Parts: sequence; C-alpha cells; structure tokens
Amino acid sequence: MSAPSADPRHVFRWDLDKTYLHTEFDHWFDLLKTAIETPERKRGVPGAARLIRELRAAQPCWVTILSGSPEQMRLTLESKLRLDGITWDEFTLKPSIRNLLRLRFRALRDQLGYKLPALLASRARVPQAATETLFGDDAEADALVYSLYADILAGKVDDRELIAVMEQGRSYPDVVSDVIRLAHAVDRDAARVQRIFIHLERRSDPSFFRIYGPRVVPVSNYLQAAVVLFADGLLPPDALAPIAAAVHVETRLPLGVLAASVHDLVRRGDLQPSQVVRASEALGGSLAEPALSADQLVDLADALRDSPPAGEPVPEVRIAWLDALADDRERWEAARDAARLRARGPSSPRG
Repeated sequence: MSAPSADPRHVFRWDLDKTYLHTEFDHWFDLLKTAIETPERKRGVPGAARLIRELRAAQPCWVTILSGSPEQMRLTLESKLRLDGITWDEFTLKPSIRNLLRLRFRALRDQLGYKLPALLASRARVPQAATETLFGDDAEADALVYSLYADILAGKVDDRELIAVMEQGRSYPDVVSDVIRLAHAVDRDAARVQRIFIHLERRSDPSFFRIYGPRVVPVSNYLQAAVVLFADGLLPPDALAPIAAAVHVETRLPLGVLAASVHDLVRRGDLQPSQVVRASEALGGSLAEPALSADQLVDLADALRDSPPAGEPVPEVRIAWLDALADDRERWEAARDAARLRARGPSSPRG
C-alpha cells in the first residue's frame, strides 16, 4: 500500500473486476484463468487507469480499492496496478480461504455482506469532512451496496430496515451485527457520497438504475464518467483530453461515437447541455495528445457541442430497500445468464 494522503478532501472508491479490469467469473474455468493470469496479461477497462491518475493529480484525495477477488491474488493485482502507474491508500480483498475454512460457503459469492461492512469500516478512517465518489459495475450488486452505504451515511436507513435487508440478502448473523455496530460508529451527513458510477460491463439497461436516484450514473465508457466528474468540479479542464485519448485508443471507437455516448447522458438527464458545452470548450482548447491530434480534439469538441435537448432530470427517490434488493438480484442474474449465452456463441443446429 502506498502512503495515505495526509488530508484527503475526497475519497474515490474503486471496485476491480469489470470496473477497472476485464475479468470473467461466470464459469469455474474463468476463475482458474483469472487466478493464473500474469499482471502483464490482465486487461484494463479502457480509460480507467488514466482516469484514476488524473483524479489523483487533481486534488488531495484517497484512492481505495475494494474487490471481491480473493486475498491470494494480492501480489498479482498490486503488480498490475503498479504497471498502470496507479497508487492507492487502501486495498481490500475478500478473505475467501478463511470463509472456506469456516464453512461459510454463502460468503464466497455474497457482495452485500462483504462490501457493506468493509465500506463502513473504511469510512471510520476517513476525515469527517471528506466527500466520496464510488466506481462499480453491473455484474452483481455494486449499485445496491454503494447506494445503501450512501443512505446509511445520510441517516436515511434505520436499524430495523438495515437488519431486514441484510437478512434478506442472507448475510451471516455476525456480519449483520458488525454492520449495525459500524453504522452507529460513522458520522452521518447527507452530502458524504456525491456520485456513484456503474460501468455497464453486462450491458444492463441504464434505465434500471433510476431506482437509486440521480446519485447513480450508469456509464458504458470512462469518457462519460470524466465529463460528469468535470461537471462535478473533480476534474480540471486539461484532464479531459488525455482521458478522451485513452478511451479512444483503447476502445478503438470513433470520436463521433464517443461524443454520442456523452449526449446519451444528456438525454437521460445525467448531464445538462451547458455542462457538455463547457467540456467541449475544454477539449477544444487542449494541447494535442500523442493519440489525438489538435484537429481531432477540435473535431471531438465540435461533436460534443452539438448537444441534444436535456431529458427529464432524474428525480430524488426514497429507496424501498427490500424491493430494490429483489429487483437487483433479478437484474444481475438475467445479465449473468445473457453473458453466458454470448460466451457460448451461436447454438449448434440440431439434426
């Protein structure tokens, strides 16, 4: 672990699998391949590394990593992060072997009972005034866990509701007790968690995540996230061009397609046209990047400037947590099954 920043104003919390790294875990042989893969062969999600580096450079902050990968992969994952030029302040991995030895088999796949207490425990180590942005994906329950964490910090979830959600999520009784204890130990403030990004690795319908309100922003690429972070005041104007270049090169998507993806956020109500215009001005005035010439940056800026009308703003919601848990489980199980079908390819014709 790198030396923690002395006075972080903001905390950026990252998941790894399917958020920072392309990782498959739908089949046992996917898990085996992931376990033996060298750091050099692990593939990052396009633009993720550059985004973290730019966020790190922009303000005093902590970067914390909370992953469901087993603790035994720490050396490999840390080596990959160092290869990408990433420094971090906390790095938590799942104690899978310990769970196996204790015959806690449900804990091997449980995200709620693993991530929620880890988030709350980490929050107790953060300066009280620090705000947060969280990054996850749609492969399992990140949107639900992160939103529940945010509502706990905001004082919107009482003990009775929290216990009911944990029990419905089949968390072990000692984990439920730990969550209640940790929830009472953290400072409560409605503004602590400012934004939650969900990387649509599973191609989930973005509209599903409206059940969590405007704090949750689904993204299909990290240029979308960068423009929102720029609008939030967490990225300076000169950070957009290098992030756009990284996403363009690593996805091989045309600049027009990337601009259209940002316009999708406007249509969904996650961005205002005026915010996109400001981003286009920042890109148009940037220095050329190795992967994007000055002319290409101007082209991207021009494409962004032609923004569609804003969609209806995403309304604030009071989350019904038991319903949200059931809905989210149904969503990620369907997405998982669809991913398995895509991995198998076209079905063989039957005679």
